[in-house]
Amino acid sequence: MSNIPHVTMNDDRSIPQIGLGVWQVPDDVATEACLTAFEAGYRHIDTAALYGNEEGVGRAIRASGLSRDELFITTKVWNTDHGRARTTDAMQASLDRLGLDYVDLYLIHWPTPDRGLYVETWETVLELKEQGKTLSAGVSNFHPTHLRTIIDATGVTPTINQVELHPWLPQREVRAADDEHAVVTEAWSPLASGGLIDNAVLADIGSKHGKSAAQVMIRWHLQIGNVVLPKSVTAERIVSNIDVFHFELDADDLIAIEGLEDPSRRTGPNPDVFNEA
Repeated sequence: MSNIPHVTMNDDRSIPQIGLGVWQVPDDVATEACLTAFEAGYRHIDTAALYGNEEGVGRAIRASGLSRDELFITTKVWNTDHGRARTTDAMQASLDRLGLDYVDLYLIHWPTPDRGLYVETWETVLELKEQGKTLSAGVSNFHPTHLRTIIDATGVTPTINQVELHPWLPQREVRAADDEHAVVTEAWSPLASGGLIDNAVLADIGSKHGKSAAQVMIRWHLQIGNVVLPKSVTAERIVSNIDVFHFELDADDLIAIEGLEDPSRRTGPNPDVFNEA
């Protein structure tokens, strides 16, 4: 049984608060990583068309023996597939690779504002939801201006906004805008792509609680309300990343973590200027 808590989204569906991210995981490796995660109690897998491992995730789903309604599967439409026709085709291609009739959450991977198609793409994602191809609709890497643009254009608010988020980049403005619109904030690169694993402040907090720096960061995400997607292909780390429910960070811990903020340590692109294929 999975003991991972769930967060209720604005469409009244719930999402497990910890999921396995599989960015940069080869297709064959993704199968084994997902099976390890399922055995450890994960029920939430976050993939994307860009990652090139939807087939591997699908193999793990079929091999797991878990019923479909126990799982929460997310995938994403890539930048070159923005627009009504291309997004529709991309959704079906992802479902075919996953071997699924539907996903639980479909996200626009990046707004790519220079393309000028993210509103049309959002409208299409909503149409796909109406068709039952995805149960929930959301976005990824949307800054507040992108979020407000699609809400103003359609009157429909995303359930999730998945962004790079870690103690160096706590995304206060994004989280505030998400909260304003009742959008759940979901963190990719929650451990700063490993850049904070050896941080002395986090190590000291971990020593106090008998936990690793990674576990401290995952616990921090949970306590500030994020859905969090730690990535690993190592069985021991996959298991330890959900061993975070038997301790709590105190006020001093949270203040110390807040002091690590350094937006210059962003590990990925800035959504305002990222428009690559």
